[in-house]
Amino acid sequence: MKAGIELGTNTTGQPALLDLEELLSTRLLVQGNSGSGKSHLLRRLLEQSAGMVQQAIIDPEGDFVSFSERFGHTVVDAERSPSELQRIALRIRQHRASVVLNLEGLDAEEQMRCAAAFLNGLFDADRSVWYPMLITVDEAQIFAPAVAGEVSDEARRLSLGAMTNLMCRGRKRGLAGIVATQRLAKLAKNVAAEASNFLMGRTFLDIDMARAADLLGMDRRQAEGFRDLEPGQFVALGPALSRRPVPVRIGAVDTAGRSGRPVLMPLPEMPQAEMQDLIFVGGEDDLLPMPAPVSRARGTAELLRDIETSGPLDSTPEVEADTRTEAEKQELLDSVYAEIMSDPETAFRPAPLIYQDFLFHCRIKKLGTFGQDMPSFRKRLAMARAGVSSDRGDDAWEQVLAVAESLPEEMQGVFLLLARAAREEAPCPTDEALANAYGSRSPSRGRWLLTYMSEHGHIRSEEDFRGSRIVTIAGVNWRTLPGAPKAGPIRKVDPLRRAPMLTMPSSRPAE
Repeated sequence: MKAGIELGTNTTGQPALLDLEELLSTRLLVQGNSGSGKSHLLRRLLEQSAGMVQQAIIDPEGDFVSFSERFGHTVVDAERSPSELQRIALRIRQHRASVVLNLEGLDAEEQMRCAAAFLNGLFDADRSVWYPMLITVDEAQIFAPAVAGEVSDEARRLSLGAMTNLMCRGRKRGLAGIVATQRLAKLAKNVAAEASNFLMGRTFLDIDMARAADLLGMDRRQAEGFRDLEPGQFVALGPALSRRPVPVRIGAVDTAGRSGRPVLMPLPEMPQAEMQDLIFVGGEDDLLPMPAPVSRARGTAELLRDIETSGPLDSTPEVEADTRTEAEKQELLDSVYAEIMSDPETAFRPAPLIYQDFLFHCRIKKLGTFGQDMPSFRKRLAMARAGVSSDRGDDAWEQVLAVAESLPEEMQGVFLLLARAAREEAPCPTDEALANAYGSRSPSRGRWLLTYMSEHGHIRSEEDFRGSRIVTIAGVNWRTLPGAPKAGPIRKVDPLRRAPMLTMPSSRPAE
């Protein structure tokens, strides 16, 4: 044994060793019902080998993210597109980084698609980076199911194909699979059969005991002993473990998962009336914050009153020193754009008409000619439609604005809207929001704009496993969170009252 790690002790109290180099060539299967100590075993094995070999952990429950603090593993969030996960996997092999692919929060089909994309990225890496690597897959029956379940056939095919490649063809690429499952009967046979090393824990169902006995070369009477195993106790067999089946008790671990064995806790002692108040009334800690007041577009009557109180608007006003600083004027100019954009119909009006309203508001604010030339107005209007402040203050925004100015004028607001969402790590805007920033009511126009900017290299638009859209801004590598292309409720405007009303996309306006 050239590189051995200590799993625990055997029945004689001697260290139970695992040959790590042999494991890289022969793969490992771990089986045990819930509560048998299967995750504890994986944690022990990975902790002991963390400093010896590169590791990747497919973690469906987020139990292994604690490896990030203790051993420096990089946690890869699965809320990404398939192509992005594959690119990340290629970089992982290139730089020999140990990682945890956290699939917590995704449903079974999404987990299967994510794992398939990630494993395929590791598998398809260039030959020059085929370094030895342990690939641990917890709850492997999710990713290599024996029979079709409630997931789609495509997701099952992708995931099962990736797992089969890992176990059957991964050795030549330096990939050593460690698969762990609660139910052998639910794990695809062609995945389980490729393992040469086995650690079998407590099992109760006859069908699982029969599968375990068949893999270990035991008869049915011996297989019934799996029911008597204690938590943390496993039967080991394989070239990296032992030439004969031997019981092994797994040793202690340094890290802890988010979930553990449940323990009894005393119930709260509280009068029934108080408990009912907490349930049906609630307390201060669960009160929702009050919504922020919605800004209202100013009517014509209000504007006329402002004109009267501010005096005549003469083209030759009395000369008086303007003591306001440029920053104060800029703040007033920002308020003018905010007032204009507070009208929901502004997004659909031609720029020349909006410009007339803009000049009118500037005269009320007594801004003179400050920032009122047409090129500056069009640039600021695009920024206002995107909700971008004029006070950018960094080089990255200047670079984004330079790219925006190279686009057709009507597309600049759309690009800046995407850039703002990406910079703030907000969800990607919907098709409707993109169309509104363009000045259109058609969501298909928003999709066309994304295609145009993607083809010209200004952005990269991808979809994740849920169909949500992710946009990355070229040059600065800002990236939006996943966002649904189609909105739920759509806010429309009653042209008679100028008041927003909420309707569903399929409903007709009230008559």
